[in-house]
Amino acid sequence: MREREFWELLEEVFGRSYGRSLSRDQQLTSLDGLTVVEALAAGIEPRVVWNVLCDQMDVPDARRWGADHNAPPLPAA
Repeated sequence: MREREFWELLEEVFGRSYGRSLSRDQQLTSLDGLTVVEALAAGIEPRVVWNVLCDQMDVPDARRWGADHNAPPLPAA
């Protein structure tokens, strides 16, 4: 997942205003309390940030990838 795709999904799943607010304000507990913006700036893979955000916000798998998106492959370990 590219960062551009991350932001598109954020707006699609959460809405433009709420999604942007979440990205600045929501602390991601499993990423040491970083916000989305901070986590991406720190170089954390966008897919990881997306999954952490969706898990924390209880977004079901059926909605997690939006209407026209397939789940991207997991990053290599």
